[in-house]
Amino acid sequence: MTQSATSAVELPVPSMEVSPNSPDYLDATFAACEQLAKTHYENFSIGSRLLPKHLRKHFYSIYAFSRGVDDLGDEADGDRLALLDLWEQQLDLCYPTVENIDSPTHPYFVALAETIRTFEIPNEPFKRLIEANRRDQTITRHQSFDDILEYCTYSANPVGRLVLFLSGVREEKLHELADKTCTALQLANFWQDVGVDLEIGRIYIPLEDLNQFGVTEQQIVERRHDKNFENLMRFQVKRTRQLFIDGYPLADHLDTALKSDFALFTRGGLEILRAIEHQNYTVLTSHPKISKLGKARIFTSTWIRSKLGIRLIPKRAFESATRHTD
Repeated sequence: MTQSATSAVELPVPSMEVSPNSPDYLDATFAACEQLAKTHYENFSIGSRLLPKHLRKHFYSIYAFSRGVDDLGDEADGDRLALLDLWEQQLDLCYPTVENIDSPTHPYFVALAETIRTFEIPNEPFKRLIEANRRDQTITRHQSFDDILEYCTYSANPVGRLVLFLSGVREEKLHELADKTCTALQLANFWQDVGVDLEIGRIYIPLEDLNQFGVTEQQIVERRHDKNFENLMRFQVKRTRQLFIDGYPLADHLDTALKSDFALFTRGGLEILRAIEHQNYTVLTSHPKISKLGKARIFTSTWIRSKLGIRLIPKRAFESATRHTD
């Protein structure tokens, strides 16, 4: 978001040089969504050049919704729950009814309404993303891994389902495969951001796992890395990698363009896991990232493999970066 909220009843909006009354306003709202995507670090780019041009702007509108709701839930000043309510009100205006004939006014939602109309996207995935951020305002710990998986059905899996809607994929079995990859991406982000999340009072590592590996909350708060913590994170990385493996068969059911983007996101998540391994799981005091050069290499490799018609992600990318045997 380009501006901060000034009160609990005012959503931040991007700067717009085009008036809502202009015939170019819709295009300008999509451009604003694209600009938002390009000003945030992600493990892999949204709406890559491997996508058909006609789909890219719709990827950006969905990204703007998702990024916007996360920013409200994580960073906004004032009453975040009230701001999330306003965000949901704008979403509801994207689904006109006999009783509700108004249209959204926020630029991101003007673009999103067009995406929703074009691809007949239901409101549930969007609602779940908002609910995830509502939960974040009061829930800062999770007892079990099952609790984390349930949280991911709100915070991560809806994004994959939204992307599938853009490509006309509506089969529930394929959506469930996408859920595995989205959950894996969310978990990879959690393990990447352990130190970052501490700054906002959150620990996403299940408490039952802390107990199993002899790690205390106080140790994490004090950012003390030891062998127990290393083993704990090795365990998290291993089962996250398995989710990427379990979800990858979705690629066999996607058209060429979406398959390439799916491969990029999967590869990005796998590279984060490898980066965590390379730095010996020291995520309490460092934040592993994929370098620009690393992203370029992955993009080039995926593009070449797509042209050659071979497996988009080499099998070695699904392997651990270390020789440690679990």
